[in-house]
Amino acid sequence: MASAKIAMDAALEQRRRTQMRLAQAPVLVTVRNLKMHFPVTEGALFRRVVGQVKAVDGISFTIRKGETLGLVGESGCGKTTTGRCILRLEHATDGEILFDGRNLLELDRKEMNALRRKIQVIFQDPYSSLNPRMKIGDIIAEPMLVHGTEPDRAAREARVAELLRLCGLDPRFADRYPHEMSGGQRQRVGIARALSVRPEFIICDEAISALDVSIQAQIINLLEDLRDQFGLTYLFIAHDLSVVRHLCHRVAVMYLGRIVELAECDELYGNPRHPYTQALLAAVPVPDPEIERRRAHTIVKGEVPSPINPPSGCVFHPRCPLAVGECSRAVPELREVMPGHFVACPRV
Repeated sequence: MASAKIAMDAALEQRRRTQMRLAQAPVLVTVRNLKMHFPVTEGALFRRVVGQVKAVDGISFTIRKGETLGLVGESGCGKTTTGRCILRLEHATDGEILFDGRNLLELDRKEMNALRRKIQVIFQDPYSSLNPRMKIGDIIAEPMLVHGTEPDRAAREARVAELLRLCGLDPRFADRYPHEMSGGQRQRVGIARALSVRPEFIICDEAISALDVSIQAQIINLLEDLRDQFGLTYLFIAHDLSVVRHLCHRVAVMYLGRIVELAECDELYGNPRHPYTQALLAAVPVPDPEIERRRAHTIVKGEVPSPINPPSGCVFHPRCPLAVGECSRAVPELREVMPGHFVACPRV
């Protein structure tokens, strides 16, 4: 018991030092009032816009160098769309996305292509994100050819072998095709491909959700080791709160296109303030059956509203147990209720 307490205290002290170090680090990514509204059209011949899907509706956050920000929420809340806007795979309707001080939404195609080397992505599905007709070595080497980082063929092959080793794979896998590998091995190839051009910022879009639980733990440990080794910065998009806790320094909770709570990881899990965050954490099962049986469960009433016609005011108010009249009239701002802890709820 004593040794376990000493280990726990050491881990807490290490996390505290990490948070203090990150607080002094420069900001790498800034998202301000980001909106992504998709038009809804009707008519076969003469198409007209009849509405908008408000996938992302005015969110703001920052990510410091070396930090991992978790972006969590249920399916359809706008997490992946946020990542795609940062990558410029979707052109945002409004707002600003600053990377190292440069607004990505103002860059032309040539400038953006030059910057893509610093911003990479690990996709959710390791089966569909790899070209089945290409060998693993060619898949990892392709970004180096596109960006011209390793023009020499021998240097590219050496770099591919190095990346495979870093990601826990045998360099001989370079001669295999994706269908000859397991899901976990394919995701390691996806990570190696993202690392091939030495990026600064990586968006992990549900990077472990398609994997078995035991493989998820291995990939999480790998991402953590790579972050510490190369000073990487992550935006980690996920819906599994138990996974996010092990990797992320801060967590932003999204609901229906908006951020409802943002705090340091330990603070959010230990002291959730928004009713939606409390409901999400209450839904995470506890391994001990006795504790699971005794603890109270918060059940959120109703269904998630349509993003085509979101509720007025606070988007969560139709399902919120704390809602009052003003919640349906005014959109709550993300305000700081404690140092570093932001909540979009007037009742908190």
